[in-house]
Amino acid sequence: MNEEQSKYLNVNGRLLDLSTPCVMGILNVTPDSFYSGSRMQTEKEIETRVQQILDEGAAIIDVGAYSSRPNADHVPAEEEINRLRRGLEVLRRTAPDAVVSVDTFRADVARMCVEEYGVAIINDIAAGEMDTDMFRTVAELNVPYVMMHMQGTPQNMQQHPHYDNLLREIFLYFARKVQQLRDLGVKDIVLDPGFGFGKTLEHNYRLMAHLEEFRLFKLPLLVGVSRKSMIYRLLDTTPQESLNGTTVLHALALMKGADILRVHDVRQAVEAVKIVEAMKKAAIDD
Repeated sequence: MNEEQSKYLNVNGRLLDLSTPCVMGILNVTPDSFYSGSRMQTEKEIETRVQQILDEGAAIIDVGAYSSRPNADHVPAEEEINRLRRGLEVLRRTAPDAVVSVDTFRADVARMCVEEYGVAIINDIAAGEMDTDMFRTVAELNVPYVMMHMQGTPQNMQQHPHYDNLLREIFLYFARKVQQLRDLGVKDIVLDPGFGFGKTLEHNYRLMAHLEEFRLFKLPLLVGVSRKSMIYRLLDTTPQESLNGTTVLHALALMKGADILRVHDVRQAVEAVKIVEAMKKAAIDD
């Protein structure tokens, strides 16, 4: 696949152009996400959040019903499905044409969301490791697939993260997974390095420092650092106080080749994209 081909995703029969980076707004229909400001429970809260995400300029709404924060409680599939049904019904009523991704590692949940609610993208934190049917299911559904690198599971990933060679291990992981997906016929693959998932503070910053090297894969790159511990632990603050640090990292990620920013704060991320794109254009014009 050449560089140009990798800048588009086929979402519900339409092409999503990534030649300019886009923003994915987070819609959490969970009671326990790490950032309290993102938890949406009532129909009114969900409806308001959907409208906010779109009004502020996001291209994708990412719906999650299973908190993947460190040490999160394990949520049974039935509960995840019930939360997603409630959230997706409100979302579709509010914004029927929105491009929607669902954040799930379960193949059956992914199938339900695509077949019943027209979800366009599956966003899997486990890259098929937590459900062996996921790759085959995504291939059958013929939808874009975001696969993230994670060491361990949400329940144990931050207990003892260790790598002999961080970048080499993540690159080999992705190379193997991409080949498996290609062999099954999956066309649209997005890579997510997995900031904060089975990684220490130092691992996260090393990953950011070398982010441009992921261009080797010639696949779209999603970066999710919004209000994460790599910000508030470094600065000795809280997720609530981490917007400024998030924006700094977004600007760095965009300079290093990020195509999609997965965020809580859409307007600020959209502004970061505009500023970085203006600077890149100015550099070319010179």
